Order: sequence, then structure tokens, then C-alpha cells
Amino acid sequence: MASPTHSARQRLIQAALELFTAQGVSGTTTRQIAEKAEVNEVTLFRHFGNKHGLLLAVLEESAVFKNLGESLVRRASPPGSVYQALKDYASDNLLALERVPELVRSVVGEADQYPAENRRALGKGLTEANRYVAQYLATVIQQGHLNTYLPAEKLASMLNGMLLGYAVIEFTSEFHELWDDRDDFLETLVELFLRGAMSPSPELAISNLTETSITTEVADLPASLVHEIFRLARKAGIQDYALVYVLFGAGLSPKEIVNLQRSHQIYDDQGHFLQITTPGLVRQVPVNQWIMGKHYGSYTNNPLIKWLKSRKDSQTAMFLNNLGEPISASEIETHWQTWTQVMLTPQGQPPVIAQAQHTWRVEMLMRGMTIENLSILTGCDRTQLQPYARRSREKAALEQATRLDHKPT
Repeated sequence: MASPTHSARQRLIQAALELFTAQGVSGTTTRQIAEKAEVNEVTLFRHFGNKHGLLLAVLEESAVFKNLGESLVRRASPPGSVYQALKDYASDNLLALERVPELVRSVVGEADQYPAENRRALGKGLTEANRYVAQYLATVIQQGHLNTYLPAEKLASMLNGMLLGYAVIEFTSEFHELWDDRDDFLETLVELFLRGAMSPSPELAISNLTETSITTEVADLPASLVHEIFRLARKAGIQDYALVYVLFGAGLSPKEIVNLQRSHQIYDDQGHFLQITTPGLVRQVPVNQWIMGKHYGSYTNNPLIKWLKSRKDSQTAMFLNNLGEPISASEIETHWQTWTQVMLTPQGQPPVIAQAQHTWRVEMLMRGMTIENLSILTGCDRTQLQPYARRSREKAALEQATRLDHKPT
């Protein structure tokens, strides 16, 4: 059980924090704080000397910055999506500041009236937050093989400085047009931070050259070509039809498909989902019944469900090769080449299997899915999905121009 002295001290700090938050530092008197803490003013003066001494204790002991930094480190062990972790940290930071707007206004606006001890306490809190953020960034830089133009400590300082700057502007001014809203600021901040401060190392860029070219140059397929691939796959057999359905209906890569088990599908009248398991990540992906404007069955009766219901074997893999064994990624590629051997894309090239995934991602964005939700479904960072977002906007613009052309002036 806490001693009466300790209890009184903690009650005074909590009361001060609540009153400073509600009405600012200058608008709060020591008598109000003492009354709220249910002690007399003499007790306040004995513990803290004056109101500024009490503010010093609030800044040092509330540990808001430290808790935010620690939550970031816990969330990022091991690091997952760099974009999502940074956005979560920035969002949590702003939420904490938004809970105490009057305190922020007072601390910023009246800082020149405070003793040096108070200003040092505020600086200590910011430094503590910076240490945790820098620790996370250093881990990301090392494990992600990233190049940076500044050390992790400086990058963390810039991030926290921009967040505090946002709070100060929001709490002290109105009707500005610096950003649309809070989400717009957060997205722009993290995007600028990642693109401007970090980049893959030359070695990693070379080793991932093929993959990078695929994700940065989106080449989705037109609806007519997609439906023709479906038609030819259906003629090739029930499993081929199911394979092409998963490629275009769930946007999976061949590597993801070969890891699917029969038990990895979930379906009822409300939806059809596949569970995707990759190292360090398990996610669910919906299997669309509408693909490029055409209906391919229902949630309980579609090419994939028909294929699995037709199976008489005991294999657990979702797809099999001609020998009845789990299919490989190269064998899926062979199926693809069989379906598309006489086709050409609008660019005059034979379709490649990666374009099925491109087509699904662009279509999901065209239907109105946010890039954040697409990131959850695909396990990709927002940065990796930006080319798909640009392509979906391009297609939307072309569709709008076509509709306008059909309207009389």
C-alpha cells in the first residue's frame, strides 16, 4: 500500500495533468490543483515549490513520449511493413497530443515564461522518444538492406519534429490549407519519409531487378483477353479452370498457389476466402465472384469449389500435377503458357503470368478499395502498391473521358 505522502504526490501530478490539459498551464491555479487532488496548497508547495515545479514533474513522470516509442519497438519486432509501422507510430503520437491540446498550446506558447528546468524536461521527453524511434529505424535499415542519407537518430528527430509541428499548427491556427486532413498529412509524411530518406542498397537493387521491374511497371490485361484466357482454361479441364480463377479472382502468385492446402479455403453465402501462409505472415484473401465485369459462379459454387469437390484423392495440396502430386510453380507457368500461347497483349507481347496479379490489384483499386486495405490483403508496403494506384487512376481517367464522349454537349 502506498504511503500517504506518495499518494498525495501522485494525486497532485494527476490533477495537474488533467487541469493543464483542460485549461492550459497559465489558466490553472495551484489552489485548483490542490482542491482536485484533495490536499491543501501547502502540501503542493512542499512537494514541488510552485506551479512550474509541478509542471516539471508532469513532463518528467507522465512518460507519454517514452510509452509511444516503446510501443513502436514492440510493434516492430521483428520489423514487418515499414510503412504501416511508421504510420501507426505517427498516428499514435498525434492521438496522444490531440488528447492534451491545451497543454500543448501552453507548453509551446508560454515556454519563454518557464524556468530552464521545465524546458530541459520537455527536451528530455522528446529525446527519450527519439531514442526508441531511432532504435526501430536502425533495425529496419539493417534488416531491409537500406541506404540512408542520414543516421537513424537524425531520421527519428525529423519524424518527431514534423509530428510536433503538425500538432502546434493544428492547435494554434484555423482554416489553413496546408493539408486536407489528418490522414492526408500522415500519408504524405510517411510517403515522403520513406521515399526521400531510404532506398534499397545497390546490391539489393541488382538482386531484385526482375522483381522490381514487375512491381514498378504495371501491365494489367484488358477484360477481353482475361475472359478469353478463362475460356481456354475451361476447355483444358476443371483444374485449369480453377487455377485461372484463383490467379485472376484472388491475385495470387504461383509461389503462393503452390503452398495452398485444401483446408485453406473458407466459404459460405457471405464470401469465399483463401488463407495465405508466407514466412512471418498469415493473411486471408477474398476470391472474387465478379472478374473484369463477368460473373464466375457464386461464393458457394465456382470453379475452385467445383474442382475440390471433384477430388477423390487424399492429397492435402489444393492443386496437383499430372502425377497426382502437389503442383509446382513451374508447372503452373506451363499451364499458363498453354492457355495463352496464341495471344498477344496490347503491347504486342505474349501475356506473362505476373500480369494476372497486376490485373487483380488494379481491379480492386478501381472498385474503390483503399491502398491501405490492399496492403493488408497483399502483404505489400504502400510504396510497393503505388504503381498500381497510379495505373488505376489512369484507367479511371480513361473511362471518364470515354463516358463524357458519349454525352451530347
